[in-house]
Amino acid sequence: MIVFGSLSQEGSKTDADGLIGNQRNQNLWIYTADCMPIFFADKRTRNVAALHCGRKGLEKKIIKNLVKNFDNFGTSRDDLLVAIGPAISKEHYLVDELTLEEFYRKAESKKMTLNLTKTEKDLCFSDSNYFKEQNLNQLDLKKSAYRQLLSENIPNTNIDISNLCTYKFKNEFNSWRKNKTISRQWNFICS
Repeated sequence: MIVFGSLSQEGSKTDADGLIGNQRNQNLWIYTADCMPIFFADKRTRNVAALHCGRKGLEKKIIKNLVKNFDNFGTSRDDLLVAIGPAISKEHYLVDELTLEEFYRKAESKKMTLNLTKTEKDLCFSDSNYFKEQNLNQLDLKKSAYRQLLSENIPNTNIDISNLCTYKFKNEFNSWRKNKTISRQWNFICS
């Protein structure tokens, strides 16, 4: 669910995966562990948004839904800047074949996956024979988010992706998959 920042109450938490700043000088805060914080900013109108986006959010096309809200503000794709923050890397996000296939079916557009063979899918999401032997596949959330952003006609020059992994850098970030911790990173953007 995506909500407008003006509808949230100061000092309270809102149960949503996305916040859109629809007023000037708003601070939007989200917390993440291994999921991606994705920030959007319209450099012309100064409207901003923050997403908590993981596998399920990508499957539900939360990026597309958020971009539709920017369309209602009259945002041009050339003015929309996007930053994907630290999240779990594909090397540490291992899923079974059924989960991978379900993800492909839901998160990737048919146009992107219709022409991919099983071998090409494996090359995109699993780089090691060890993982194949264990029936595990590497799932690259950041690559999928990037593809969804491009499919929304956001110029690749307007997209920045952090290479930091929340699983790997245990002293800098909290990782649910690594430690089963309830601790999270707070992420924010200001308009």
